[in-house]
Amino acid sequence: MSVRVRFAPSPTGQVHIGNIRAAIFNWLFARHEGGKFLLRIEDTDRERSTPEAVKTVLDAMSWLGLDYDEEPLYQSTRQKAHMEAAEQLLKSGHAYKEDKGGTGKGECIVFRMPGEDMMFSDVIKGDLRKSAKDMSDFVIVRSDGTPTFHLANVLDDIEMKITHIIRGDDHVENTFRHIALFRSLQADVPKYGHLPMIINQQGKPYSKRDGAAFVGEFREKGYLASALFNYLTLLGWSPGDDREKLTRDELISSFTLDRVKSGPAQMDIRKLTHLNAQYIAELPIDQFCKVARDVVVRMNWGVNVEEALFIKVCKLMQSRTHTFSAVEDWKYFFSDNIAYDEKSVKKTIAKEGVKSILILLKERLAEIDFSEGTIEKVIRGVEKENGIGEGKLNQPIRVAVTGVSIGAGIYETMVLLGKNRTLAKLEYVINNLCI
Repeated sequence: MSVRVRFAPSPTGQVHIGNIRAAIFNWLFARHEGGKFLLRIEDTDRERSTPEAVKTVLDAMSWLGLDYDEEPLYQSTRQKAHMEAAEQLLKSGHAYKEDKGGTGKGECIVFRMPGEDMMFSDVIKGDLRKSAKDMSDFVIVRSDGTPTFHLANVLDDIEMKITHIIRGDDHVENTFRHIALFRSLQADVPKYGHLPMIINQQGKPYSKRDGAAFVGEFREKGYLASALFNYLTLLGWSPGDDREKLTRDELISSFTLDRVKSGPAQMDIRKLTHLNAQYIAELPIDQFCKVARDVVVRMNWGVNVEEALFIKVCKLMQSRTHTFSAVEDWKYFFSDNIAYDEKSVKKTIAKEGVKSILILLKERLAEIDFSEGTIEKVIRGVEKENGIGEGKLNQPIRVAVTGVSIGAGIYETMVLLGKNRTLAKLEYVINNLCI
């Protein structure tokens, strides 16, 4: 049997990482098995399923490299087939009409559950059972004549010849209903696998309240598609060893459903960021510069970012960049008009005695040719003259010339800033921020 799996998003807004993880697992399973990965757009919510919402889904998939093998199926084009199947179920006695709730607004079509205990073998969770008394009949066509998710979902899986349905474990209850529908329609029942929930540190479903939760947000925050793809694969799956950083080919080669865990998977932004930093560090410098330049263009600093200097800055900062959002803080390399971090200023500069030390430092730096060695020698000398421990001046100087407390080596940074810009920033800090 040739594997055929699908990703079936409802395009009603941004793409949650839980949904795109399901797409990734389906894609990897299909690629590992040499099967087909298909896309179905469940766009029956006409108010929310706008062209823009569909584009958001397609853009997220394209960014993550989730290519599909056949033309997408749009569920909204299948309503006639859905209604014909509902009529078939009425004729066969598997469904009946009912004025649901006695509203008098029209009759629904309700599917009649078989009235017997059910069991299916989940390829991830094992055997799952449900008692007949716990399974109620359910609506498959609303009183307004539109099919519900249950009917449309099953009929479209039949149409697409889906062999395996891999989706979140919030669908387990639906699966009992869907299996009954498959059987009543005399169709082969696909194999089901339910993925573990993504949770936060408190063990609750991971959501926007916990931080970035949508694919677009991670992209905007400067995460690489390769890193996010890699990390999401490890949320609920393991390659069977201690590897955490795997190439796309390694993931395809290793991915099997029997290694998917049945328990919840905890989202850890720190681990994702650490992994992202590894991917960034391995980028060819021209590619790193290109992505960093895109961030600069988006920031619109209003200053001239000279290309030769920009490349030097990229080479200096690449190994220290965890996400590309860090590029937003590079303005100090190209502009004298920078914002100073208030907490860092209070902690390092706006303190008794710092002003006189920075005045002396500025005078000494003005007398030398700028190089890492000469800058370090001057700083060490000023520290010694003022009875300051070696290296203790580095942080106040960093804040003075960059406005921030984190960055590359201070001597390398000052060389790239250049003598005139370094002296100008020290002058500004002495006159405006020191006490």
